[in-house]
Formats: sequence, structure tokens, C-alpha cells
Amino acid sequence: MELTSDAAVVRHDAEAAIHEAACCNNSQAIDTKAEADSNDIAKYARDDNSRPYLCTVCDKRFAEKRKLKVHGRIHSRGKPFVCTMCDSRFTRKASLDCHSRIHSGERPFHCGVCDKRFTQKGHLTAHRPVHSGERPFVCTVCDKRFAHKERLKAHERVHSGERPFHCTVCDKRFRESTSLNVHRRMHSGEKPFPCIVCNKWFADNSHLNKHRKRHTQENVRQYSCSQCEKRFSSGSMLWRHVNIHKGRYKCTECGKCYRDSHTLAIHRRIHSGEKPFECSVCSKRFRVLENLVAHSRVHSGEKPYKCHICGKAFSLSGNLMTHMRIHSGERMYKCHVCDKAFTLFEHLNKHMRVHTGEKPYKCSLCDKSFSDSSSLQLHKRHVHSNSRPYDCPYCRKMFKIHTQLKRHVRIHADMKPYSCRHCSDCFAWREQLKVHLLKSHNEGTWFTCDICQMKFSRSGNLNNHVQRHEAVKPYVCSECPKRFYTAYELGQHHPVHSENKQFSCGLCSKLFKRKGYVKIHFKKCSAKLGLTGVLL
Repeated sequence: MELTSDAAVVRHDAEAAIHEAACCNNSQAIDTKAEADSNDIAKYARDDNSRPYLCTVCDKRFAEKRKLKVHGRIHSRGKPFVCTMCDSRFTRKASLDCHSRIHSGERPFHCGVCDKRFTQKGHLTAHRPVHSGERPFVCTVCDKRFAHKERLKAHERVHSGERPFHCTVCDKRFRESTSLNVHRRMHSGEKPFPCIVCNKWFADNSHLNKHRKRHTQENVRQYSCSQCEKRFSSGSMLWRHVNIHKGRYKCTECGKCYRDSHTLAIHRRIHSGEKPFECSVCSKRFRVLENLVAHSRVHSGEKPYKCHICGKAFSLSGNLMTHMRIHSGERMYKCHVCDKAFTLFEHLNKHMRVHTGEKPYKCSLCDKSFSDSSSLQLHKRHVHSNSRPYDCPYCRKMFKIHTQLKRHVRIHADMKPYSCRHCSDCFAWREQLKVHLLKSHNEGTWFTCDICQMKFSRSGNLNNHVQRHEAVKPYVCSECPKRFYTAYELGQHHPVHSENKQFSCGLCSKLFKRKGYVKIHFKKCSAKLGLTGVLL
């Protein structure tokens, strides 16, 4: 059978790799094969009427000499056709021509029903059953139907557990050769698929296709879920989402449903505690490989994603995408209750819990509940943990959270990154800018106490204030029965029970439990050393 698409060539490349070990153990067979390729192709056996030309390495048969000759390049590693754009090599000129359309953006094959366009004829053929609904290939185990025989074969491996394609670097195994090829690029760092609009490169063509939609009108979310009205930019994404409602991939531990088996497998690691991916620098472990890759940039300082408008760089592509909405002003996720709009769908989900009152994340230590998991983790670290792994390079003050350290360093560096767009005033903290906009330029919304009419710039500050009217003290010390209105007050109380001295003198390194103590000491210490005008 002639290999009519890049996907088919890739599939056969993987099949040839399975035979590679046998080839390496028999150098004579390879020499004979190479000689036959270069001299007389008719030397191959001709013992089958319909496909008389036999490959002596993998026993694959062909109807024509030229097809066998092209196939021979897989074993001899002969790839004479080179892409002038990215140096990728191919065994056939047709494969190179097909690959070149990735760079040019050309899509010559179009569907007559929906006018969708494709780079390869095989892709158009695969697309047509979407309209006809024809699925002639049936799984004998679960009766699931498929439009293509190759998809049925791949599906059957779900039941058999067979994963014939394995990575030679990490020994991870896959059901499909295409998945293996994408995985290999993770080790090599290869990203052969470029976006011709923004020059971003991708390891997988499907990821490039999704990315392209951001530059075109195709990004409109035209596919809507009939059960929850959530919208998607492609039918395949909608199809996977519907699996959540069907309960097809359901966790047996907590009953939560997922869109596919891969996402469910990752979720199960939460219950098992499995974290298979370890950082080679600090030994921190992760449940998901992508999190390890992102974490590694903390050590390397790498920020490969750069904003082409302001030059700001990011370690994650998602952070760059979010940042770009600052320049565009785009807020595509809108609340149907109050019409407030958000740049991220996650922020809309979190906001909706303001209306529903839902707080599904409960602290196991104090029974306090939160609307999102990040707030719960922050609460545990801030209230229930005494660990302070982050220290200031200027005064050695230690912090529980990295963001607290970043904010603190601005005191020493005199950094004021928040500037007013109406006047020349700059501020060290976002909250200061927000208050300035409210007071000086009447921009924004005050949060007013219904009891005493006191105004606040943040809803959280108003909530803390209202608790004082209601005499609610939700923060309880784990060492004694004393209660507090805020987490900050509880944090101020904790040193009473602890020998931990978190505040350090920048001159003599003496440690203190409280910030007030180190301020008093610092004045004496600087005077003793004869230093004047030194700031803590």
C-alpha cells in the first residue's frame, strides 16, 4: 500500500524502528539491502502475484518497484529530500511537498460541504465521514464505531493494554506511533512546526493548528455544550467535554468525571500521592511533566516567551497569552449574572462562586472553606505552617510565601512599578494605586460598610471589617484557645508559642521574634557602629 500522507510515513517509520534491532544484529542483511537499493531492485523476491516486491528487512510487500525503492530508504536511512526552511529530511519528494505547506500555510484540499481546507488529501478523506456520519469499523468489545480502520486498531489497544511503541530514552510506552514521535521531541527539544504569523514553534502540528486560530476569526467558540452551555472552538474539544457529563471517565475515589483517560490518570495521582517527575536540581517532585518543565525555569531563569509589544518575558506561554490581553483590553469571559468580564476562564469560574456562595475547598485543620484551591494552599502555608523558606537578601527577613518576599524587596530597592495613567504618581503596591485612582481620579468602586459607612478599596478588607461588627473571630490559634479576626493577627500571635526568630538585624545578624524588637535593636546597633542615615 502506498504511503499517501506524512502521518502514514511517520507510522511506518515507527514500524521500521521495531525491526531496527534485528537489522543492527545482522549487518550483512543491511549491506545486502543497501546494495540491492543502489544496484538492481529486481533482486528482491517476487513470490506474490498481487504484491510481488518483498522487502527483505521487514517483509512488507509492494505492487510496484518504485514503491519498494522508496520504502528501502527507511531502512538505509536515506532521506534525500531536504526542507530549505527547517532542514527536515524526507524519503519522498511528495512528503517534502506536503511538509512545505506547513511553512507556506497553503491548504489546497477543501471540503465541498463545509469548505474547511486541508494540507493533505488524506486529511480531507479522513474529514469527509464527519458529514456522512459513516463509521463502518466496529469494536468487537464495546461496539464503538470508527470511520477509519487505523483508529479502530488504535482503539483496540485500549482494551488489550498493548503499547507497542516505546521511547528508547525513558522507556515510556505508547499505543500509537504518532504519540511516540511527539513524545520524542520532548527529549530532543525539536519544534518543527512554526506559526508564520508570530514565528512561534510547536512540537506537534495539532498544537500549531490550535494556535493559528488565535490569529484568525476561527477562534470564535462556535461549538456549544447542550447541557452546560460551555463553548468550544472545535468539535473534538466539545466531544471530549461531553464525556464529563456522561461520566465516562469517572474517578472511583471521589466520583469526579473527566473528559479523557489521560486526564483521569493524572487526577488519580492526587489520591495515590504519586509524583513521578523529579527536579534534578532541588529534587522537588511533580504529578505532571509540564509542571516540572515550568519549574525547571525557576533554576535556569529562562523566560522564552516574550511580548512583542513591551518586551516583557515570561517562563510560561499561558502567562504571555494572559499578558497580551492587557494590551488588547480583551476580556472574553463574561459573567451572565453581573456582566463582569475576565481575561481568563478560571477567573470567571472563581468569580461565579461569589454569586453561588460555593466554597468547595475546605481546610482540614480549622474547617475554614475557600472558593478556590490556591486560596486554601495559601491559607495552610500562611496560618498553619511555621516554615519560612524565603529570606530577604538585604535584611534577611524570612517569609512564608515568595510573593511576600517580592513585595518586601521593593522597600529596599525603592521600586515603584505601578504608575497612574492619569498623572505622574508611582506606587510600590497595587493597592496603593487602586486607592489613588479612587481618591484622586474617581476611578473604580468603593466597598462600603452598611453598618458604619466606612469605605474600603478591596472587598476582602470590607469583609474583615464587618467581622469586627459581628464579633466573628474565625482564626483560632492551634496552641491555645485564643481567637482572631484576621490571619494577619493570628500570624502576629504565633511567635508567642514559637522559638522561631524570623526577624534579623542587617548589621550584626542578631535574630528576633518580632519586627518591633529588631527596629529598636537596629537603632542601637547602628549608633554603636557609628553609622548614620542607615535604613532598616
